[in-house]
Amino acid sequence: MNILITSVGRRSYMVKFFKNALNGKGLVHVSNSSDITPAFQVADRSIVTPLIYDDNYIPFLLKYCKKNQIDILISLFDIDLYVLASHKEDFSKIETKVIVSDLSFIKTCNDKWLTYHYLKENNFNVPATYLELKDAIQDIRSDVIHYPVVVKPRWGMGSLSIYIANNEEELKVFYKKIKNEIQNSYICYESQNDLEHSVMIQEFISGQEYGLDIINDLDGTYQNTIVRKKYAMRAGETDCAEIVENKSLKDLGKRLGNITGHIANLDVDVLCDENNVFILEMNARFGGGYPFSHIAGVDLPLAIVKWCQGEEIDKNILSARENTLGHKDIAIMKLK
Repeated sequence: MNILITSVGRRSYMVKFFKNALNGKGLVHVSNSSDITPAFQVADRSIVTPLIYDDNYIPFLLKYCKKNQIDILISLFDIDLYVLASHKEDFSKIETKVIVSDLSFIKTCNDKWLTYHYLKENNFNVPATYLELKDAIQDIRSDVIHYPVVVKPRWGMGSLSIYIANNEEELKVFYKKIKNEIQNSYICYESQNDLEHSVMIQEFISGQEYGLDIINDLDGTYQNTIVRKKYAMRAGETDCAEIVENKSLKDLGKRLGNITGHIANLDVDVLCDENNVFILEMNARFGGGYPFSHIAGVDLPLAIVKWCQGEEIDKNILSARENTLGHKDIAIMKLK
């Protein structure tokens, strides 16, 4: 069995997790749009692809998968997920299984405004959110919500262009600043169809942040929820976290997993204040917090391999040891 991980970037640990899952019975290929990619150093094979929105991107991947007999294709990047989900059937025709949720759910996760409405419609708590600057200012002046507020792109990841506004002057400046930054970043592609509504204003919630790995099988059937208590963040990713037992959050994860019917992992950020649990966002992929679940005993890569081979899995491989505390390290890698 051969696996291709696209948009692999510097997530070398994911390459190692899948290599361990294959246990020598196949190769892990990786791809990225640049060869200045640390994960290339630990993969069995690597290839530089066209940019995701290039017309040749999917034809390039299809040709590569067919030539190298790729059985499983999995991406680690939100924008890539949408493109791959749009062509899932094309890969199926060459017997490559793309591990991705359906297109409509990927669109919902990638668009934070759609995420907000999806969660509200399904009776989950979410911070008050606005697309119109005037509406946010009106509600703040009317004491519906209060400063500080979060100003961020409607599309995006990794804490790109996220600011905290403490007054109306800052809010107006950040709103304009983010709109300009969007046009000079990779999220310009998503935003170009509605640049006027590409910035969101969101109620600031103070409390303890948690991350959830909500795991479904490849048919979208719920399996388990792993709860991480976050202690530190870096560049939008969890840097330090502990696996904890929290029944209310596990129940929330189960309800969300059953409603979404997503495939494999759903990475969810939640915030708990004194009275409520608020869902901040959903990422339909392996998120930056997954390694904390993995070191606690979860092995979703192995489960994916076994599911693709038509094998039953031991449910223990999707269970985590409580009180496992982890911290990401900083290492240097020589590329050439």
